[in-house]
Amino acid sequence: MSRKAKKTTKEIIMYIVLIIIGLFMIYPLIWMFFSSFKTNEEIFGSVALLPQMFSLEPFIHGWTSAGGLTYATFFRNSFVMVVPTTIFTVLSSTLVAYGFARFHFRGKKLAFAILLSTLMLPNAIVIIPRYTIFNSLGVLDGYGAFYLMSILACYPFFVYMLVQFMRGIPTDLDESAYIDGCGTFKTLTLILLPILKPALFSAGLFQFLWTYNDYFNSLIFIHSVSRFTATMALRLSLDAESVVNWGSVMAMSFLVVLPLVILFFVCQKYFVDGIATTGLKG
Repeated sequence: MSRKAKKTTKEIIMYIVLIIIGLFMIYPLIWMFFSSFKTNEEIFGSVALLPQMFSLEPFIHGWTSAGGLTYATFFRNSFVMVVPTTIFTVLSSTLVAYGFARFHFRGKKLAFAILLSTLMLPNAIVIIPRYTIFNSLGVLDGYGAFYLMSILACYPFFVYMLVQFMRGIPTDLDESAYIDGCGTFKTLTLILLPILKPALFSAGLFQFLWTYNDYFNSLIFIHSVSRFTATMALRLSLDAESVVNWGSVMAMSFLVVLPLVILFFVCQKYFVDGIATTGLKG
């Protein structure tokens, strides 16, 4: 067998293995989609993937939740909370990372060490002081708590990720910009931000996913059902009836997950580029 034939055979085998692994990884999502059309008896009494019949009744029944609210309200609430939080996080983390990566000031190493040390704090420890602060500010039962945390760069992981990326960008670019008359802000916006695009997309995608899926913090800071997000609304489906219609639960779960799947496939190029280049030295 020639070298070219061996290479082709190896590529075919590699693709087959990757397809099999991919099918195993997305099987829960496929099972959840087909379970949306099943009755409780089919879900718990059969191992067959396909339902006996396809009907949109679970989607229609599950769309309306407790209190007469529909998932249109819950999806709107999710995006009202998630989109500004993601934008504010990227902006604030970029500014903080720019300060740590490009400026020298007294206590810089200590401040950066303190910032990184907060990564090791469990959420259960900081949730009580955060709740107390937000309660005194009067931003509970809404999305103000999430906005404030994102504006104040309370997510050190993204700061650290962007700092590592900026350190891989040669400082000669900054010096050239200063010679051409750019200030520090123009250097950031006109020179560094275009280079930072992969890392910014990765940070935004991570924050979107984490905030969209966040159930614990949303449950702590949001009290009114009319302000519930889509992930919180799924819990209402389990409390609405004594006998849970699991087909409707699966249908709404699939709809809740669907935006994240679409977002990942649309932004996967930037996501992979950001992960691959973050932390590399240039």
